[in-house]
Amino acid sequence: MTFSVDNIILIFAVLLTIGVMTAKFSSRLGLPSLVFFIAVGMVLSHYIYFDNAKLAQLFGVIALIIIIFDGGLQTKWTDVRKIIVPSSMLATIGVFVTTIIIGVFAKYVLGLTWLEGLLFGAIVGSTDAAAVFAVLGNKNIKKRLTSTLEAESGTNDPMAVFLTVTIIHLIGQPETGFFGLILRFFWEMGFGLAAGLLFGKLAVWVINKINLDSSGLYPVLSLAMAVLTYALTTAANASGLLAVYVMAVIVGNSDLTFRHSIIRFNEGLAWMMQILMFILLGLLVFPNQLVDIVWEGLLLSIVLMIVARPAGVFLSMIASKFSLKEKLFISWAGLRGAVPIVLATYPMLAGLENSQLIFNVVFFVVLTSALLQGATLTPLANKLKLSESKKNSVPHSLELISIGRTNNEMVELEVGEGAAVSGKELKDIELPNDALITAVIRNEKLHTPRGETNIFSGDTLYILVSKKNREKIKAIFQGDGHEAAESSE
Repeated sequence: MTFSVDNIILIFAVLLTIGVMTAKFSSRLGLPSLVFFIAVGMVLSHYIYFDNAKLAQLFGVIALIIIIFDGGLQTKWTDVRKIIVPSSMLATIGVFVTTIIIGVFAKYVLGLTWLEGLLFGAIVGSTDAAAVFAVLGNKNIKKRLTSTLEAESGTNDPMAVFLTVTIIHLIGQPETGFFGLILRFFWEMGFGLAAGLLFGKLAVWVINKINLDSSGLYPVLSLAMAVLTYALTTAANASGLLAVYVMAVIVGNSDLTFRHSIIRFNEGLAWMMQILMFILLGLLVFPNQLVDIVWEGLLLSIVLMIVARPAGVFLSMIASKFSLKEKLFISWAGLRGAVPIVLATYPMLAGLENSQLIFNVVFFVVLTSALLQGATLTPLANKLKLSESKKNSVPHSLELISIGRTNNEMVELEVGEGAAVSGKELKDIELPNDALITAVIRNEKLHTPRGETNIFSGDTLYILVSKKNREKIKAIFQGDGHEAAESSE
């Protein structure tokens, strides 16, 4: 079937609209939105023939960069710092153990060679950032658990990519030395981490120092820095996805010019990329081929969810302080999503004999994981008493227009616990001459600031101030008494 340019544009608009509607529908059912996006793609495969694995892989990688960048931007370092060790163990040892166990089963269930079985295990070994961020984002599960799962999903993709590419290389060149693979692993992870730290600091400096004509260019600049981070890191044969996530965490936890514009832009773009990526991946599979591997797919899905993933979690977290209930929940929350499907295109492009079989079974496993695990996360958390009373949400939104070439900007900050200004009236707080408090958010309510308005710890303030006085404002409302005194001099 051939399509004109106008028809393709119409299909694109319809797909985005359907994607947004299904995302809303999925949240009410408690299912990951990826299930509905993939379903749309599978339905469209009856009318649109698409089998270009290379294009799907290219689009999938670009989408993953954007999704991981958005996830990193919204990751709070204060939360991640507390669980950095267990999440790192899950992202490395956990993925490796899962790969070995599910790989052994795949060899016998699918009739593959040992290396092909391990390749299947590597492809489905990691959890998916897009699925985890989407499913956990609106759940009232304990913060320590959600932070661990989000950090794991954001950092375990490099391990899965490394194992997948390495095993494909071993299949083609079995004489490759073990010592060389170990060195390659440490280079990819070590340089990826270092590159993320470097580019994160560089991105913050560039965004804050450059004076662009429009605020709309700042989100584009931040995204350009993320793509540049991935491109240059992979050019050095290191983990680009790890570098992007680390870079995004640094950017998201820094004091940025037009911070809201950057975060909101990338959040919307990440959603759009999720919609298009999952629909495109759904087009790549033919439903009639899934029917032929139903029992194999179900068996491997059960092994992955009940055996391999829990083994990986418990072995990698053996020295952690997480309780048995928490480990059980983390085991069940190992959602699979776009990453395994994108990785499943690698064997197809490499021309491996059983690549189509591997792709179909991976696709089936992802769907099963999303349906069963995604829909039961909240009930399981409630059953294990791991839910909090209420999910904290951002109660306000402030849209700003571009202020062109001026040196002023709107700063959002929360009054710190030890701030000397806590309890004082605004008229008694000495501010820089060019600073203006425009809004006070307290207990999910907007208060118009007046001279007699009291400021308390935990209040969120919006302050219009010149760039040169940003640090003074932060010291006054977030620092101790000495900092505030020095800043107001």
